[in-house]
Amino acid sequence: MTRLAPGREWWTAEDLAASGLPEVPATKRNVNAMADRLSWRAHPQFARRRQGRGGGWEYHWKLLPAAAQRALLKAACGPSAPGPSDRGETWAWFERLPEAVKERARQRLRIVQEVEALGPAMGRHHAVHAVAAREGVAARSVWEWLGRVDSVDRADWLAWLAPRHRAAPGRGKEAAIEPELWELLKGDFLRPEGPSFATAFRRAAKIASARGWEVPHERTARRRMAEIPRVTRVFAREGLAGLEKCFPPQTRDRSGMVALEGVNADCHKIDVFVAWPGVEAPVRPQIVGFQDRYSNKILSWRVDRDPNKVAVMSAFGEMVETWGIPRHCTFDNGREFANKWLTGGSATRFRFKVREDDPLGVLPQMGVEVHWARPRHGQAKPIERAFRDVADNVAKDPRFSGAYVGNRPDAKPENYGSRAIPLDEFMRVLEEGIDEHNARDGRLTDTARGRSFDATFAESYETAPIRKATDEQRRLWLMGQQVVKLHAKHGQATFLGGEYWSDWMSEYAGQRVVARFDPEDLHAGVYVYGLDGGFLGHAPAKVKAPFYDLASAQAHAKEQARRRREERRRLAEVRPRSAADVAAALDAVPRPAPAPLEAKVVQLAQLAQRARGPLVERPLPQVEETAEEAERHSAFVVEFRREAQAAEAAAEETSADRFRRALAIEARSEAGQPIGAAEAAWVAVYRDTPEYRATRALYDEWGEIAIG
Repeated sequence: MTRLAPGREWWTAEDLAASGLPEVPATKRNVNAMADRLSWRAHPQFARRRQGRGGGWEYHWKLLPAAAQRALLKAACGPSAPGPSDRGETWAWFERLPEAVKERARQRLRIVQEVEALGPAMGRHHAVHAVAAREGVAARSVWEWLGRVDSVDRADWLAWLAPRHRAAPGRGKEAAIEPELWELLKGDFLRPEGPSFATAFRRAAKIASARGWEVPHERTARRRMAEIPRVTRVFAREGLAGLEKCFPPQTRDRSGMVALEGVNADCHKIDVFVAWPGVEAPVRPQIVGFQDRYSNKILSWRVDRDPNKVAVMSAFGEMVETWGIPRHCTFDNGREFANKWLTGGSATRFRFKVREDDPLGVLPQMGVEVHWARPRHGQAKPIERAFRDVADNVAKDPRFSGAYVGNRPDAKPENYGSRAIPLDEFMRVLEEGIDEHNARDGRLTDTARGRSFDATFAESYETAPIRKATDEQRRLWLMGQQVVKLHAKHGQATFLGGEYWSDWMSEYAGQRVVARFDPEDLHAGVYVYGLDGGFLGHAPAKVKAPFYDLASAQAHAKEQARRRREERRRLAEVRPRSAADVAAALDAVPRPAPAPLEAKVVQLAQLAQRARGPLVERPLPQVEETAEEAERHSAFVVEFRREAQAAEAAAEETSADRFRRALAIEARSEAGQPIGAAEAAWVAVYRDTPEYRATRALYDEWGEIAIG
């Protein structure tokens, strides 16, 4: 294994493969594949041709994954002061420190500068003691700080004066886990059924006990499991659907389009019972609509009992007659759109067989380029969002009271099925709703900008095409900052109308971070910091692709496929054991023989009652109590209650006592010892209290000293 040299900045692919750095492939071929995938050679300041025999490429350490960079910094920054040769690494390490640690370094810098200023006048020894006394620090510490910056350039003093314990290797030794037990635990937990970690750990502990292995603490195993990349865990437990949520979808720019350049169409079943002529039972009609992609305006629509190609062609004909022929049309994959009459000759539809001798449909003959939405991918059809808006305004209209059926089978209203709306009345209210949807002001799309869909469409329809120009780069200094919350699924940062994302941001999904940027050049990307001031990484700006750019869509799909392959490979490395292996290990655990049950309670009272016969009730003698006796009795009761209350107050538990009692019960539970029902019920309630959660956090961080 290659030694992690503290001053080393440039690495070849062969050196990286032998380094053992985290998240770095172990073979030269895979390192080169990662370099190609992440476009390392596109950064001339961090990639260069290797000089000497053999040639090849060398890569700067700043191109490596974040975990590998942290390992290099940890090896480079020891408890002693760094030398002049690792200036770049020291500043990179300093930038990652929390803001509180950086502030301590600034205080030390100010003290050292005062000593240096007073030294020529009063002597360095007296200057050190004078400044140390005034600042309330030990003179020995000041001398140690001066020694650190000796022979170091003044510009670098701040980084050299940072507390060095942040760079020292950790003292604690990570608890060891039996390798076979660890593989079985991963095989059980990282599977699509998604068992809880506690359940998977109990099964692994059961196998370990049967095989005589040492069982680690659950928190130790949980921390080890958290070291597996989050994206890999999501892919193992949620499959491709979960994996796609970890990466932001492709964002397309509509500002470069014009009205009627592209339209999209879909069907929607309306949640209202309608009395259809000639049909005995009430029906829920279907609406077929065509929507303009640039403005989101619904251009034409038709209603029928079921979606069919006649309704689609009728709505399409109305749009063409009223507004014109679109150049692009995006369809759903329903049979009503994929029929050969309408779209014959389109080679990418997901319905019916495509033959070379198929006749051209109506749309290809009119020069309309047909696009097909990916199955179960509603983002490709904005008209679905329009249908939701119309459904909320129309289906719940007060004129339809009693005919609304709910948007889910379990969301039926109390007056479900009490009324069916006549077709003519339904059509009149539906037309009003669609007109209101198009004319409503305050739309916040990137093309409407506060106007209505009608006004947006009319402006572009009557004028020349609008082209969006890119801003040129002017400055690179980071002057602005803003606290943003990363996307809960894939970690993308969105603010000021821009989107920023990099691969490493998936690990921080849902967290609040600080984004620093150049206000005059937002396209240069943002630098992301934690709330504590530590540097996390750089996030480039996402470039929006032209809406109907086939090449960009293919590139995006290719990148998604590459991510899936990479995660499959990584999951195979992380989880070599499958659920079947865990199941086989569980079946091999011997089952203990059941203990014989013996009744320990005998109903002697009932037997004795039968022997004695029925009970005879006798009235108790009534004794009259004197006034003096009644007074003594009252005084005794008052005194008895006072003593009982004092005893209860003395025996009341403190928060520390309650937490220790919960720890004792948890320890007995983890050791497999019996626990009473009352104790189990109490600890279950106590675990949900803020007192337990706050004390547990302090206890996990500091141990017994945290609870006193």
